[in-house]
Amino acid sequence: MDSKKESEESQDATSAGADGATTAVPMEDTNPSSSAESIQTSSTEPGLLPGETVVREGKAAILFPSANEVFYNPVQECAVITEFAREQLAQRGIRILVPGEKDRVVVQLSEEKNGTEGQEASEQPENEQQKEEEGDEKEYITASAGERCEQGLRVLEGLAASGLRSVRFALEVPGLKSITANDYSAKAAALIARSAQHNNVSHILQASQRDASMVMYEARGRKERYDVIDLDPYGSPSPFLDAAVQAVSEGGLLCITCTDMAVMAGNSGETCYSKYGSVSIKSKYCHEMALRIILHSLDQRAAVYQRYIEPLLSVSVDFYIRVFVRVKTGQAVVKNSASKQALLYNCVGCGAFHLQRMGKKMSQGKHMKYSAATGPPVGPNCEHCGQRHQLGGPIWAEPIHDNAFVQKVLGAVSGNPTRFRTSKRIEGVLSMVTEELQDVPLYYVLDHLSSTVHCNTPPMLQFRSALLHAGYRVSLSHACKNAVKTDAPAGVLWDIIRCWEKSNPVKRERLSETSPAHRILSTEPTLQACFEIREDANPQSRKRHLTRFQENPQANWGPKARAKAGGGISSELEDKRKQFQGKRKKQITDSSQLKSFPCKKFRKGTCTHGDKCCYSHELEQETEEKMD
Repeated sequence: MDSKKESEESQDATSAGADGATTAVPMEDTNPSSSAESIQTSSTEPGLLPGETVVREGKAAILFPSANEVFYNPVQECAVITEFAREQLAQRGIRILVPGEKDRVVVQLSEEKNGTEGQEASEQPENEQQKEEEGDEKEYITASAGERCEQGLRVLEGLAASGLRSVRFALEVPGLKSITANDYSAKAAALIARSAQHNNVSHILQASQRDASMVMYEARGRKERYDVIDLDPYGSPSPFLDAAVQAVSEGGLLCITCTDMAVMAGNSGETCYSKYGSVSIKSKYCHEMALRIILHSLDQRAAVYQRYIEPLLSVSVDFYIRVFVRVKTGQAVVKNSASKQALLYNCVGCGAFHLQRMGKKMSQGKHMKYSAATGPPVGPNCEHCGQRHQLGGPIWAEPIHDNAFVQKVLGAVSGNPTRFRTSKRIEGVLSMVTEELQDVPLYYVLDHLSSTVHCNTPPMLQFRSALLHAGYRVSLSHACKNAVKTDAPAGVLWDIIRCWEKSNPVKRERLSETSPAHRILSTEPTLQACFEIREDANPQSRKRHLTRFQENPQANWGPKARAKAGGGISSELEDKRKQFQGKRKKQITDSSQLKSFPCKKFRKGTCTHGDKCCYSHELEQETEEKMD
C-alpha cells in the first residue's frame, strides 16, 4: 500500500456521500445487517490460494489473505462518479447506460417551490429534454458498465489497498477507458491484479505498485492527466494533494477523504496548520469547519499552478469527511482565491463567531480591483458575553456544494433506488445538502445556545420559526443534527434565547456575575421573538421522514487501528480502541477491571479498608450484601 495506507486495509469511507459514504456519493452504510452480501470464507472457490477469503460488495468479489485481518466498509456506491461521467461524456458525444435506469426526472427539494411534498419533477424526462436541446440529428455512442470505452474517462485510485473500490468502478460505472489501482505494497498490488482477473475486468483495471505521489507527478502533462483521481488514505491526504491538483485533467474530478478528524476538529490546531495551512478550533461547528479546511488547502495548492477548484459535494459523515471538487485552470479566476478564504474569530464564552475575508475585490467597469481586506470584525472581547476570541483558519468561505450537480445525483438515486442498497440514507443526506444555505458558512447548535444560559432548549421548529418571523433565512446542516445555519447575526440569536428564557426563567442568583450566561441575560432583548410555528420552518426532508442521520450500526464503531507492516491490524491497538468505545454507556461491572487507587475516604483517613482500599471495594461490598 502506499506510504499513508495500511497493507490490507480498505478504508472506504466515502463512496456515496453519506450513506454510502462514498466513493461516489456521500455516505457509506456499514451496517452488516443491511447488506445482502457477506464475507465468504470458502477456500474451495476456483483461483483461491490456501487461507484466502472472498469479500463480496456490490458486484465485486475481492480476494483477501485473511478475513480476520481486514478492515473494510461493506457498502460502497458510485453515484457521484457516474453522474460526473454522464456530464463529461455527453460533451464527447457518448451516452452512458446505467442498469435499471429509466428516463430520469430531476428531484427538487427547494422550499421556494410549491411541489407535492417538496418534490417537483420536470415536465419531461431528462433524456428527452437533452435530445431536444442537442438535436435529434446528433447520434450518440453508448457506453455500458464493465465495457471499455475508448473515449471514456481515465481513473486513478492512488491508495487502492485491496482495490475493492477500483473493481466496483470497473463493474458498475459506465464510460471508463481505464482504471489504475495503485498501492505501494507489492502484496496489495498482486492481490489487486488477481481480483481484476477474478472479476473479469482486467481489460479496464490495471494494478500498479508505486508511490502514489510519483504516479501523479509523472502524469502532469496534459495528455497524461487523469479525469478522476480518488485518494482515500489512512489519516491525512496532505502529502498527496500537491501532486493531485496537477495530475487531474482540465475540469477533472478530485475525490478526497480525510479520516484524521481529531486534527481537523480542533484537538491539535498546530498539527492541522502544518498539514493543511489552517488552524482548527474545537467548536460545535467543527465538522463543517473541517470540510472548509480541506477545501482551503486544495484551493491554495491548486493556485500555485494557476488552477482553482469548484466544490461539487462536500460531506461530513460518520468518522470522516469526503469532498468532490472539479479542478480548472485560469489565471484570472485564481486572483479571486484570497477573497474566497476567511479567518475565523470564535468566542470562547458563548460560541459566537465572525468571519474575516482574506482579500477584497471590487468591480471597476470591465476590470476587477483587488486589495487587502479591512478588519478585524470584532473587538478584543465578545460584545455578547465579554469573553476573549480565538483565531482560526483560514478556511474556505464560499459554497461547499454545487446544488445543480447534487440535484442530478439525487435524481439518479431516487429514480433508480434498487441500484443502491443504501439509497434511503443517500437520499436523506443529499436532500439535506440541497436544503442548506449555501452562502452561509458554519452554523450554531441549538443545544449549545440554550446550555450557555442554562435554560431549557426550545423546540427546533419554534426556534426556526422565530428566525423566519424576524426576516432571516435558516436551514439545518447535514453535518450536525441540531444545527442552525442562518444569516442572522449572533445578536439576533441571543435576543431569541432571551425571549425564550423569559417564559422559561433561569435562577439568576445561581449565575456567576462573570459568566457568559449572566452577561447575556442581563441585557434586554431588542427583538421581540415570535415563536408561533410557521409551515416553512419544517424542512422537506423532515416532512418526508427521510433517513437524515444514522445511529452507529454496530459496537466499537469507528476507524480501525493502523495495519501492521506485515499485514492485518495490530491486536494491541485494536483492543485499546475497543476498551474506550462507549465507556459511558457500558459501565464496567467486573471489579477486576476497575481502577485500583485509594478512595476519597482513604485520603481523609476514614476508610475502613485500610491499605486494601481501592475504588472497587464499594462495589465488592454491595455485591456481597446482595448475595447475603
